[in-house]
Amino acid sequence: MALKLIPSGLVIFRFLISPFLLWDAGDGQTSIWFIVGFVAAFVSDIFDGIIARRLGVSTANLRQADSWADVCLFSSVFVSAWLSYRDILIAEKLPLLMAVCAQLVWWIVNLVKYGKPASYHTYSAKFWGITLFIAIVALFGFNYAGITLWITCIIGTIHSIEEILMTLILPVWTHDVLSIFHALNLRQAFQKSEV
Repeated sequence: MALKLIPSGLVIFRFLISPFLLWDAGDGQTSIWFIVGFVAAFVSDIFDGIIARRLGVSTANLRQADSWADVCLFSSVFVSAWLSYRDILIAEKLPLLMAVCAQLVWWIVNLVKYGKPASYHTYSAKFWGITLFIAIVALFGFNYAGITLWITCIIGTIHSIEEILMTLILPVWTHDVLSIFHALNLRQAFQKSEV
């Protein structure tokens, strides 16, 4: 029984570590503990879904909580970056604005259609997560935000566009839809079940 609580514990861990990341960046500088905390949170994000599926506890509520934990974590990282590396972010405002605008449209489309954010956990989201990890380590560990930031913003924008299209395709809120092709197949299945 205790094993089945591991995925929830990993999600809660990401919620709890986010304010510590902000606290570390509060004075405009970050310590090595920021990177350690972020890496631990990122690893927890990788394994919570894997463990949940293996244990058969991958519910819609858990997947939604996982999505909210990601929002909390990466919002904290973004605010921390603004506090610690504002000049770098301003210099790279074009890709950042592109990715942020795409995410805002994603939120609006999902809230209008479903009344809540999507929780697809697509392949593109996983790929974006990897590029985000690299960009964040490059920024906080090496004060670098060139090609790594551009790549993550481009991938993030593509990811947002894919999930916006998926929301427009799917008639009802559905979690764990891996790609737009899976969404098209689900739409056909929904249409057949209505006949």
